[in-house]
Amino acid sequence: MNVEELREYCLTKKGVAEEFPFDANTLVFKVMGKMFALVALERLPPQCNLKCDPERAVELREEYDGAIIPGYHMSKKHWNTLFLENLPAKLILELVDHSYELVVGGLTKKLQQELHNSAGK
Repeated sequence: MNVEELREYCLTKKGVAEEFPFDANTLVFKVMGKMFALVALERLPPQCNLKCDPERAVELREEYDGAIIPGYHMSKKHWNTLFLENLPAKLILELVDHSYELVVGGLTKKLQQELHNSAGK
């Protein structure tokens, strides 16, 4: 999977915005103002950081040794870095969904309701 395919998929999610809050090379996807995916545009091979349940994060790192590592510049417990070229597209999309759902689940009830009521995606 390439970065543009990942970007397009992230933008299909309800309430998602993309921005560059850190620098011109780190694309961040947020749902209701909370990060769920970061993509390093200049890094080769292409990679992204996704939030993950801590237990599942460890399992994924073991199963996909070298292709999924603890989150670069992130909480190593709650974030993984994925090397996009070394993983099946289906797995990447599943992990984007997982990250999105974790972040939505952690939103306040008010923000969850706003997201639920929002029009569009």
